Amino acid sequence: MQRRQFTQSLVAASAGLLLANASRAVGVQDPMDAKTVSIGCSLGLSGALASLGKELKQGLDAGIAQANARGVHGRELKLLALDDGYDAARSEDNARKLIADGSVVALISCMGTANNQRILPLVDEAQIPYVAPQSGANSLRKAEYRSVFHVRASYSDEAQRLAQKLVAMGITDLAIVYQDTAFGREFLADVNAALKAASLQAPKAFKLDNQGAQVADVVRQAVAAKPMAVLLGTAGDVSAALVNEFKKVSPSTPLAATSVALSGDNLRQLGGKAAGIALSMVLPDAGRTSVALVRDYQRAMKAAGFQEFSARSFEGYVNARVLTEGLERAGRDLTRAKLRNALAGIRGNDLGGLLIDYAGGAPYVGSRFLDLGVLGANGRMVG
Repeated sequence: MQRRQFTQSLVAASAGLLLANASRAVGVQDPMDAKTVSIGCSLGLSGALASLGKELKQGLDAGIAQANARGVHGRELKLLALDDGYDAARSEDNARKLIADGSVVALISCMGTANNQRILPLVDEAQIPYVAPQSGANSLRKAEYRSVFHVRASYSDEAQRLAQKLVAMGITDLAIVYQDTAFGREFLADVNAALKAASLQAPKAFKLDNQGAQVADVVRQAVAAKPMAVLLGTAGDVSAALVNEFKKVSPSTPLAATSVALSGDNLRQLGGKAAGIALSMVLPDAGRTSVALVRDYQRAMKAAGFQEFSARSFEGYVNARVLTEGLERAGRDLTRAKLRNALAGIRGNDLGGLLIDYAGGAPYVGSRFLDLGVLGANGRMVG
């Protein structure tokens, strides 16, 4: 009798465990019956890139709130944003939790190159739609990742555009200050490739550790090399620290950087020191209200209670718009698979000054938009 009871208890416990595991995970074909569905995101709301992460989330929040006000097949969208402190291991843990959550229909805009290098294999295995990894690294743009829908142009595109523009201006002797991170190393390789394609010598390279601790020493070394211009392969607060130091040591040295170099907070802190910095842009200027998409973004930000506009929050807003377009196309009977197919079917979709098109197949890259701007004394683009 005791043996039978023990066996029955063991079977019941095993069945309960299976049910519990099933409730924690969702398959690509499982319908989303709830009136509320979640969009998962892991990003650095603390740590070295917190200013970028917070601005990105503001844009995501504004875009999702705008979609909810308009309505998406009677469902409310909820952003489930988990802080990872810009730590790749924490990003991976967060992604596992989000993928296993039955209310999460997709991932969006997880931050960082090294972070996404850990996340994308999980996305590929689960076949969960993932819109706009927050990185332009080519190492993330692989044909086998058929559930990943990049929005922005790549860092390689940015590096080529910056190098070509500088060379066209007769600036051929370049230096690059880069951070010893996945992003920094890949950007250095992209700049080297762009200059090689133009039959020019490689830039003089100066490396910061991954914490950006020796800014003053690296700036002195770069200035001593007497380059015609310096490219910054850095992002966030360390970029601002570099700008401050260059302006102190050699204020006449021209500086150029990528779209992820400086947050809105960084620009406000730098004030007039940011004047003259050339930046590559993967979206229209967030302050250019002649563009319909920019007007939509600014309205959405104000409606969500945000009064400051920045390139990073604009990118978050655009990424949310792309995802909600996919949700509209996926229809009322929503599954992860239907959303993934709907996103892959987007062709020539004009958001109001930015074209999104996934017609080329995997690796899916929606936008090839690139522009160059120069910062004025107020931190806004003047050209």
